[in-house]
Order: sequence, then structure tokens, then C-alpha cells
Amino acid sequence: NKQVMARHIWRLFGQGINSAKKYDKLIYFRPFSRHNDQLGIQPQKNKLAGHQRELMKRGLPKRSNISNVENIIVVASGKGGVGKSTTAVNLAVALSEVDGEDGVGLLDMDVFGPSIPRMMNLSASPELDKNDNMIPLTNYGIHCMSMGFLIEEKAAVVWRGPMVMSAVQRLLLRTAWGKLKYLVLDMPPGTGDTQLSLSQLVAVTGVIIVSTPQDIALLDARRGAEMFCKVQIPVLGLVENMSVFLCPKCGHQEHIFGKDGVQEMAKELGVDVLGDVPLNLWIRHGADKGQPITVSHPGSPQAASYKNIATKVIQKISSLKTQI
Repeated sequence: NKQVMARHIWRLFGQGINSAKKYDKLIYFRPFSRHNDQLGIQPQKNKLAGHQRELMKRGLPKRSNISNVENIIVVASGKGGVGKSTTAVNLAVALSEVDGEDGVGLLDMDVFGPSIPRMMNLSASPELDKNDNMIPLTNYGIHCMSMGFLIEEKAAVVWRGPMVMSAVQRLLLRTAWGKLKYLVLDMPPGTGDTQLSLSQLVAVTGVIIVSTPQDIALLDARRGAEMFCKVQIPVLGLVENMSVFLCPKCGHQEHIFGKDGVQEMAKELGVDVLGDVPLNLWIRHGADKGQPITVSHPGSPQAASYKNIATKVIQKISSLKTQI
């Protein structure tokens, strides 16, 4: 119910919103909203230009832990369209299966282009607990939260940097995650406000960089890896997505986006390649239909690729903790 959803959001983000009815009109009945403060997040009164530089100049604040969340795993990419969200979704499912854990969460950190609702086949609005924290929606055993649960699928969010940073903070810290062993964060592409906000908010266990073998994608992936190194977040490794196309009729392998680029970059950065995932019709089909390949075809070679990545991520996290 849209009106009920609007009232919940108003309770959670209430500043600057006069009524749930007004909010309903602004967000739900327009495919494009021109309202700059949809969730009541007030922009900073000082100048916005250079706000990222100013934050970086202050140095890294002490990051906090999320109560009852043991590990926070970031899935990032330097460029859009390389399969980052597909990787995040299947990694979350694979972590739950490989580690035998029910406590796996998935947070869609892309405020402007949320993908998790469709990929996880979730469309309801989150309820609020007695503390006005959002209760995650669950499917395939994964506890999910996304900006996409708070707006219609076709609605556009038009915010400046500080408003995005505040929204990220609320989605991350005002969700009642419960007890989780792994919380997977699906980041927006690039090295913008969301990445910077995250680096200052919480203690991240490590980041996974997703890229195709294409040179232009690798160039941006390198920038992403360097950014996370600058803010002192460990890079767990790289995932090579769409590594090869295997012809379903004759079995011929074609490296459409190039070959060995991710491996070469991993050597230069001094990190490992966690795994590679082929360009495959069923992976794409599952993402569009809300049935990840790790759910729809759990015994397939493609699902095995994600499970192998999950196994290496678990090993990496264990190794990091022994070094502390």
C-alpha cells in the first residue's frame, strides 16, 4: 500500500516532509520527481563545491561497527555494466550456502540506480520496528535492504552529494539487520560520495573489485582499487566477469572482451583473482527474472563459479583476522 509506505518513510526520514499525502504525490504519482528532499534529508547550508576534498582533508574518522554484523563485504566496480550487482547477489547466496549461514544480508548502496529489488524478486515496502528502524525484506534466505523498496521502480532520485551521503548512512545504520555473519554491500560504480561516506561510517572487512577483461573497464577498476587503498579498506581481490563466452552448440570459447587483463592487473596491484565468471545467458536471464543462477541452477558450472569465489572470500577474511 503506497499510503502506508509513505507514512512509514515519513516517520523514518520525517524532516522537511509536511505530510504523507504530500510525499505520496511527489514520489509515487510522478515517474520523475523534481522534489530535492524526498526523504527529508536537508542539504548542508555551506558551499557544496569540494565537499569530498574537505572530508578527505579531515582524515579518516574512527569507524564504527554495526551491531551484530560480523563482516562487511563491499562489492565495487570502477565502471557500470560490468556485472557488479549480479556478482553481489550471487555472492550473498553463495556465502549462505558455502558457510551454511542463515545470517547473510545484502544492502543496495546505489541510491540512484537500485537493482537489488528486481534481482532478488522483492517488491514490498519494509516495515518499521518499535525504534523506527527498517526491517529487511528476505528472499532465498538473504536479508535485503534497498532504496528501491522506498520508491517506485520508475521513479528517479535527484539529490546532491551531502543528501546522498545522509541517505546512505540511514540505509546502513537504521536497518534492523539482526545477527549477520556477512553483510554484502552492492556499491554504485565509480569513486563518488557513496564510497567516501562508507569509508568514514563503518569498519569494512574488505572490498571485491569486479571488472570485465576489457581495457577501458580495467582502467576504471584500477582507480576503484586505488581509492579503497587510500581510505584504508583492504582489497580482498578481483573478480573477472564475462571472462569468456562458451558457444552452447559447438563449445568454442571466445574471449569477447579480451583475455588475461584482470590477471595482469591483479599482479600489478599485488592482490589475488578470486575467480572468473563466464558470459552466460542463464546468468543474465536469472538476474532479470529475480532468480539468481545460484538459486535457479545451483548445480551448474556458473553457480559453481560464484561458490568458488565465496569460498576464497571466506578464506581471505579468515586470513585477515589472523593478522590482526
